[in-house]
Amino acid sequence: MEVVILADEREVGAFAAGRIASMIDKHPATVLGVATGSSPQQTYRVLAEQVDAGLDVSRVSAFALDEYVGLSRDHPQSYHQVIAETVTEPLGLDPSRVHVPDGMALDLDAACADYEDRIAAAGGIDLQLLGIGANGHIGFNEPTSSLASRTRVKTLTARTRADNARFFDDPDQVPRQCLTQGLATILDAHTTVLVATGTAKARAIARIVEGPVQALWPGSVLQLHRRATVVVDEAAAAELELADYYRYTDSQRRLREAERRTD
Repeated sequence: MEVVILADEREVGAFAAGRIASMIDKHPATVLGVATGSSPQQTYRVLAEQVDAGLDVSRVSAFALDEYVGLSRDHPQSYHQVIAETVTEPLGLDPSRVHVPDGMALDLDAACADYEDRIAAAGGIDLQLLGIGANGHIGFNEPTSSLASRTRVKTLTARTRADNARFFDDPDQVPRQCLTQGLATILDAHTTVLVATGTAKARAIARIVEGPVQALWPGSVLQLHRRATVVVDEAAAAELELADYYRYTDSQRRLREAERRTD
């Protein structure tokens, strides 16, 4: 796992957006996995700036990580709507290429299977952008999620519902279930980039980076991924025991990149 520690949220977003833009430059038909929540919003803002500066995203496709069960697509807090407002529109993506699980389906299990099929038909996710919950969840894979899980119905914890209540008029309006890509689905992505900022994420980052791989901290499954990068600010890195080592290895990466540019 590559760990990159940067000064602040702006630098974290710029780094992640740079990784995404570099992939799109090399592979114009990139398939992105896109996350909601507060963590990736700066990444989307910086990426939108790069699109305005000429980055061509006309052939890019995107798959959302998750969706609430029971919210209509036009509900302001449905992830169909959130993805449209924070990803599709600012980046100028073709809406027909942006996919979100169907939380209103009559047969939710069939909707989950269909979502897996659509990801496979697109050739899989090239780069999956992730945030992380304070309890270590990625997507809506709550603690005790199976490390072999695929897209499925998941019941949200009280902690997650409380964290997300700020987006609703009343905490009781927060749905109790969701559809989410599974941990094994996420591991199938060619590359993953997880972003986290702030002290509230420090414990989770320490557990998923330096703790054992375990269902209690679902994000720890990224230790098994062949190309996983965790990008954090100083506050989110506060509980990492090997922070100095990560800073050193990142300095060596930057040095190699600088040498390649001068060759």
